[in-house]
Amino acid sequence: MKENLTLAWIASWFALAGQLLLFIGVALFTGEWMYIMWSWVVSMSVGVPSMIRTWQAQKKANIQRGGTL
Repeated sequence: MKENLTLAWIASWFALAGQLLLFIGVALFTGEWMYIMWSWVVSMSVGVPSMIRTWQAQKKANIQRGGTL
């Protein structure tokens, strides 16, 4: 099965940075700064493992194609 790693990278970056930026906008709009703290916790707990798994899948795909790391 062919993996779509481009979509995986986009989703990983959104989970890591895009979600945080979205909630910074919400915090600026509402004035409730706790949104930033909670979004940072969620972004790190979801984004970092997602980036690691995507990076490992990319490395595995490059090795199977005969490329380098």
